[in-house]
Amino acid sequence: METMTVERTIAAPIDEVFAWLTTTTNYTRSPLVLRCRLARRGEGAPYGVGAVRNHTWLIGWFRERITQYEPPYATEYVVERSLPPSRHELGRMTFTEVDGGTHVVWVTRAEIPVPLVGPFLTRRLAKPIITGTFANILAAADTALARETHGARASRKES
Repeated sequence: METMTVERTIAAPIDEVFAWLTTTTNYTRSPLVLRCRLARRGEGAPYGVGAVRNHTWLIGWFRERITQYEPPYATEYVVERSLPPSRHELGRMTFTEVDGGTHVVWVTRAEIPVPLVGPFLTRRLAKPIITGTFANILAAADTALARETHGARASRKES
């Protein structure tokens, strides 16, 4: 199993960052994410515990189930199925309020289950693509939330 971690501080309040990043239809703002949809609503919130979401990336298709949902501090998921096949132990996003916004840490543990070459493929192929996509999604969140925050400030000044 390979652990992959991406971090970013997003210049927006923790509630807004959590909401944006747990609404996975936003992920299509990354060039490697083609489609995301909520297949089944979760308990107490659309993307809460038990929610099932389907993602299509340039590298494959993933069916994920939310296993933990603690707004606005953490969410966890597991990939139940994927094409091409993968093994997945953990996906977790944690959110911490910091000066200037919200620090997000996105961690996943996964591997490509191919005898003999699986670890090599995971480390050299999957890891850079996955971490690059996570970084793109976090950058998209930062851009989108900065526009919303700036737009809200401008509207208040005009009033």
